[in-house]
Amino acid sequence: MADSSATTADAALTHAHSSARGTAPLSATDFAARDDRDLAALAAQGREPAFRELLSRYERPVFSLVFRMVRDRSLAEDLAQEAFIRAFNAIGSYNPSFKFSNWILKIANNHTIDYLRKRKLDTISIHGSPHASSPEEEARTRLVIEDRDERPDAYVENRELGGEIEAAIGQLRPEYRTVILLRHVEGYSYEEIADTLELPLGTVKTYIHRARNELKDSLAHLAP
Repeated sequence: MADSSATTADAALTHAHSSARGTAPLSATDFAARDDRDLAALAAQGREPAFRELLSRYERPVFSLVFRMVRDRSLAEDLAQEAFIRAFNAIGSYNPSFKFSNWILKIANNHTIDYLRKRKLDTISIHGSPHASSPEEEARTRLVIEDRDERPDAYVENRELGGEIEAAIGQLRPEYRTVILLRHVEGYSYEEIADTLELPLGTVKTYIHRARNELKDSLAHLAP
């Protein structure tokens, strides 16, 4: 089976190529050596190789985030592709004062949340990365609801209850799901989540606190 993120990239690049027709040929520049800000500026000029390089850097994290939110590989491919197309169409609005990774993940997150809200879907994946190539890698990237500074009850952490936890997270507001994923799967700090989602730090902390409380309430019947 073809890599899902590669499929997403191919589709988005087709869109980028059609949008960039008529652009002057590029010199043999080493795009891989350029930073994200330079690539975004070139992509805004319609330079397909620049957009291709950005895709190669972020297709996996974007697909991974979307897949964990919708738990459907085909749907995740479609949503990730649409997010990249939105990003390409809006590349001229990217502010290089901010990290490109935050910008593209925010677009993907918002697009997925909009989809979930419109269809009132309650899906989430607590399992390892869809790109994991071994059981060990899957285990390392699996969602465990815990925090060094603020640990919830032990029963929430029990991986044998994955299905129950997954269902409980699926009932959270989309905003809560996102911060839980970024915090406990991607390992983002509170500050990084705030930067990525362009939310006040206090709001991020509130979302995570409320999400944990809701999870513990939902799973209270499993407590010993």
